[in-house]
Amino acid sequence: MEQKYKILIVDDEQSITDMLKLQLEFENYMVYTAGNAEEAMEKLSHCPDLILLDINMAGMNGIDLCISIREFVTCPILFLTARVSEQDKINGLMVGGDDYITKPFSMDELLARISAHLRREMRTRSKTKSRFSEELIIDYSDRSLYIKGHSVELSNKEFEIIQLLSMNAGQVFDREKIYERIWGIDGNGDSAVIKEHVRKIRLKFAEFTEKNYIATVWGVGYKWVK
Repeated sequence: MEQKYKILIVDDEQSITDMLKLQLEFENYMVYTAGNAEEAMEKLSHCPDLILLDINMAGMNGIDLCISIREFVTCPILFLTARVSEQDKINGLMVGGDDYITKPFSMDELLARISAHLRREMRTRSKTKSRFSEELIIDYSDRSLYIKGHSVELSNKEFEIIQLLSMNAGQVFDREKIYERIWGIDGNGDSAVIKEHVRKIRLKFAEFTEKNYIATVWGVGYKWVK
């Protein structure tokens, strides 16, 4: 079965997102929607193949969102906006947008542009698998982690613990299971080292955020907070 392309629509006008979702799903795309930048950051974990991004959103606007995510997102970003000045178009393209379509727009034109960008993207399909939240970005292929734009320096084992827990968010792992998965069943050491590694990870996170991403499940182990 042919794999569906995934499209993320980011627009604070519900009527726009509903209409686009209906039309794009009819064209056999898999569609995710977000009404603001915070929701969009969460939905980026689905690794969309293309993003339709409104510029005129309340809170963080589309330009600022594009700046925030462009270093970590390689897929085409098409701006949807009522703005029509040449400078607005230049600004959108300068921050990493790939195209610009003005509201109101023809659905046929939008579909044609989406198709063209997806075909072009096929030549660079190496996609970084990442996890996004409002303040945290994990780049699994680059083995790097950022909180509020700050790079967090992690040892190999610390990153591997984060990777295991975050890619299985909500699932509880006991210390023995974490040790076995990361050090291997023949590893020389004690599962108590997991407690020390988690302590160090929490200290590093605490420099940039008050949120506790790794929760202790007393008497059981640890889990990544969704």
